[in-house]
Amino acid sequence: MQLKYSLDDLRYFCMVAKLGSFKQAAQHLDIPLSTLSRRIYKLEQDLQLKLLHRNAHKVALTHSGEYYYLRSSVLFDELNVIGEELYTEQNKAKGKIRVTAPIYSGTQFLRQFFYEFLLKYPQIQLDLKFSNNLVDIEAQGIDVAFRIGDPKLENWIARKLKSTCNILCAPLDFPEKNLNHPKQLAEYASVICHPISPWQMLNLNTNETFTHQKFNIIRLEVDQIQLVPPAIKMGLGISFLPDYIAQPMIENNEIKHILPAWQSTERNLSMLYRDRTNMPYRVRLFIDFIVEKFSQL
Repeated sequence: MQLKYSLDDLRYFCMVAKLGSFKQAAQHLDIPLSTLSRRIYKLEQDLQLKLLHRNAHKVALTHSGEYYYLRSSVLFDELNVIGEELYTEQNKAKGKIRVTAPIYSGTQFLRQFFYEFLLKYPQIQLDLKFSNNLVDIEAQGIDVAFRIGDPKLENWIARKLKSTCNILCAPLDFPEKNLNHPKQLAEYASVICHPISPWQMLNLNTNETFTHQKFNIIRLEVDQIQLVPPAIKMGLGISFLPDYIAQPMIENNEIKHILPAWQSTERNLSMLYRDRTNMPYRVRLFIDFIVEKFSQL
């Protein structure tokens, strides 16, 4: 059914009914009293109903006017609430941000940044989804996604945060004295994580490439990278670890870096988000916070 009256006129009527005064309603709506009176009269003409009894001292609702006011005022109250929520969405550090990241980088590398952000903005919530599978960020309503590699998604911006590569790591007692080329790795026990297999390497000094796929002694084979560092530390074998995982353990003398001239080609850790033009304020704060943290690394 097509409306035969103006919703603005109906809103004006609700304000008159609420305040019981044309003068007060006109002041509240910031329109001339004569304009308000004319719009209410037009609403009555459009509805073909008498909504208000007017006299020199007060305004009273007719039976039809009372019915319209009770039903319509609820709708306008809800619209006001929606308007306030939309204002909060665009202007206040409040609400939920849905974030996805790979399991290990999310739970270990990015975790501290997430916690610090929550401490800085106590009215913001983070809904974190960690997965090594490519999450459908559209279907799950994700606000910000962290990806390793070369993410290409239509209508999403990919902001590079840092470069990462895989390096060869071994237990502290690994006998590397005679090791000078990755083709010799087939002689040693290995810990393999899928999908980081085979191990594709580049020599930083000579640009020689080598693909290590002859794993003669596999001690452990997993699909979760977080299981690999403890296995190396305990002496189960060598492995090919992302540098952001391996480096802290190397610096703490828990494992060691072998064949340092060899590593994988660099891959980017990127943060994906939609165009910032109509982005909720809380999401903009999160993006700026993460960018600042990575600039300090």
